[in-house]
Amino acid sequence: MKGKRLSSLDAFRGLTIAGMILVNNPGSWKHVYAPLRHAEWHGWTPTDLVFPFFLFIVGISISLSFSKRLEQGIEKNELYLKVLKRTVILFGLGILLALFPHFNFLTIRIPGVLQRIALCYLFSSLLFLKTGIKGRCMASFSFLAVYWLVMKLVPVPGYGSGVLAYEGNLCAYIDSHLLGGHLYKPGFDPEGILSTLPAIATTLLGTLTGDWLRSSKPVLHKTIGILGGALFFILNGLLLHPLFPINKQLWTSTYVLFTAGVALLFLVFCYWVIEGMGIKKWATPFLVLGSNAITVYVGSTLMVKLISLIKVSVSGKLLPLKAYIYNHLLAPWAGDLNGSLLFPLFLIILWVGIMLPLYRKKIIIKI
Repeated sequence: MKGKRLSSLDAFRGLTIAGMILVNNPGSWKHVYAPLRHAEWHGWTPTDLVFPFFLFIVGISISLSFSKRLEQGIEKNELYLKVLKRTVILFGLGILLALFPHFNFLTIRIPGVLQRIALCYLFSSLLFLKTGIKGRCMASFSFLAVYWLVMKLVPVPGYGSGVLAYEGNLCAYIDSHLLGGHLYKPGFDPEGILSTLPAIATTLLGTLTGDWLRSSKPVLHKTIGILGGALFFILNGLLLHPLFPINKQLWTSTYVLFTAGVALLFLVFCYWVIEGMGIKKWATPFLVLGSNAITVYVGSTLMVKLISLIKVSVSGKLLPLKAYIYNHLLAPWAGDLNGSLLFPLFLIILWVGIMLPLYRKKIIIKI
């Protein structure tokens, strides 16, 4: 595996980016299949798996990339600078997406997907470079235990302790006091400050998986190990769910365990089929997306925002291009729900086409 990209990881990353596009860009938010919506609060849907999958993959990539660079003799100080630079770029891109197209700094949402990725990448990278496997294991489970304890025991003024409802939970209290007016919703943000702590644990579990993947063990041995880890995390997440509910918006400790286990299931499928059985052609679209995942995410997000700005004239009225595509080109023949689903599917196909030349020439846009 040394000296080359791990195709199964790129495929898993591509699947995840395709999932992000699928759930973030329906043709109409009024018409979305239930599995493509987030759980209202406690519990989970397939949509709730997408973001933790990406953070888990970030962790795997940290292990594979930095281990290779350290073996090449690159100094840690140089890697620290690289980590800081990439963190700033990712966080800046997140702010740019939040600002575009109106650039209203007074109401900008400060937390966000790329911002959380940046912070998780930063702290997980530093822990990887500073500690070994035991240190990261201890950090992961310490973060989950501490988060559980503070969410259960620290009282919120006016509500008391242990409140895990939308209103009155500690995450919402902290975010509303420190980032008031700059949140996803008034008083709450699913990518807020306190819930970033267990999200870092998600990424750290990814680094431990990366350690396992870069070991010298045979593919079958690694596959069995990943599968065992998947079952361990899923079962523990489900068993602990009654005590601390699986909840994406709070990024609960049980959510970390459960989603890490499901991520391992997806990874072990890609790993065994591609690395073990050598069957790779099926994954080509996902390899194309996964090779330049952040570029695809940022580009597709900006594209959807742009086509929502462009106006077309319909019967003397101006209609956003996106609404026109859905209302006049997709929904009339596919129906409301299927038309709404087709929009992101076509968007995924479009971005596979855009990125295919880069994939064929092995061009990776470094971010």
